[in-house]
Amino acid sequence: MSDETRKSHETRTSWRTRRGLAGAAALLLAGLAVAPVAAAGEQTQQARRGDLVSVTPVADRDAGQVREFLTGRDVSADPVRYGVRAYRLTYRTVDPHGKPTTATGLLTLPKGGPRHLDLVSDTHGTMVTRSYAPSASEDFGRIPSYLNASAGRAVAAPDYLGLGSGPGLHPYMDTASSVTASVDMLRAARTAADRLGRPLNGDVYATGFSQGGQVAMALGRALEGGADGHFRLKALAPVSGPYDLEGQEVPALYDGRVNDISGVLYISYWLVAQNRLHPIYKDPSEVFRAPYASRVENLFDGSHDEEEVVKGLAPDVKNLLTPSFYERLRHPSGPLLDAMRAADHTCDWKPDVPVRLYAGDDDTDVPIGNTRTCARTLAGQGARVRVVDQGAVDHFGSFAVSAPQVVRFFDGLRR
Repeated sequence: MSDETRKSHETRTSWRTRRGLAGAAALLLAGLAVAPVAAAGEQTQQARRGDLVSVTPVADRDAGQVREFLTGRDVSADPVRYGVRAYRLTYRTVDPHGKPTTATGLLTLPKGGPRHLDLVSDTHGTMVTRSYAPSASEDFGRIPSYLNASAGRAVAAPDYLGLGSGPGLHPYMDTASSVTASVDMLRAARTAADRLGRPLNGDVYATGFSQGGQVAMALGRALEGGADGHFRLKALAPVSGPYDLEGQEVPALYDGRVNDISGVLYISYWLVAQNRLHPIYKDPSEVFRAPYASRVENLFDGSHDEEEVVKGLAPDVKNLLTPSFYERLRHPSGPLLDAMRAADHTCDWKPDVPVRLYAGDDDTDVPIGNTRTCARTLAGQGARVRVVDQGAVDHFGSFAVSAPQVVRFFDGLRR
């Protein structure tokens, strides 16, 4: 394992170990919390997408506590002006097949500022454990929520399907269902914020990191396409998104631009999840070598943490996959290529709002080539786009540096 790969993995681990303190805080809060604002039994009309099922308080932090939370995770607290209150929302949405289901997400409100609030949509990065989702854990997934809310905006952070308290398994990198879950989270946030006395004004600023960067681009496209007439997209600011699986991310598994640990984690997660939507394999042994074929699907059941998953799989992608599938992935076709292309093309449109794409040169999880491809594609459509190259930082470093900059970018547009 290279020093860079080890450092990235240790960074993830250090954030995870802080969950013990976060869990203790959550238990204390649960003892003080009021009853949910709304409950499923209160609904009398036919259920619709975005309908609010329940609202449960999960955090109440003053400005000093927010600063401590951020600086403890090596993130600048300069944008902090207010304390925050956060709530777990349970809401109605649809699964990848269009069938009714529920999902959860985090709504964070500032303890101050204007009564009517702008709304930030924050979509999180890859998570294999449902309990790490923003509404379930006061972990790094809450950094953008606390940053943006403490600057005076509401923040809606969907857990996605199958994470947090949502039922089922997470359809990792299924862009369509990530967008429906995100749009419906905005609708649920609108209802909850109104009931909590902080109504939303309809302006939406979209950001997201890693997997969430790609979701943010697709969400922006949906909002500008009229997915919900109440919401007006004002800006896009995704960070280090995998916008180009076919042309960048998958080829980077073969040329060394993606480190071994991340390559194994991402490709195995993606194959297991996508196989439920596309007929990639009938038996895991067609794709994964022994002994990994017998355990890989169970590792991604939402109950294992990232370290357990990595320990249960091969040290690199070549030793994870069968020789035939290793070559098939290098030259994809059929359902495998369909799965890649279903996630790509999120940048193939012309946003009518300012766009900033944030990325780092030393990112060996999602190489910066993804961002450069996205920027070229957007510019080719006539969009206003700026790439913010953060220099020699890795994947999580790009997130830590960019998150406060995104807040300041949104601040500048609001003034």
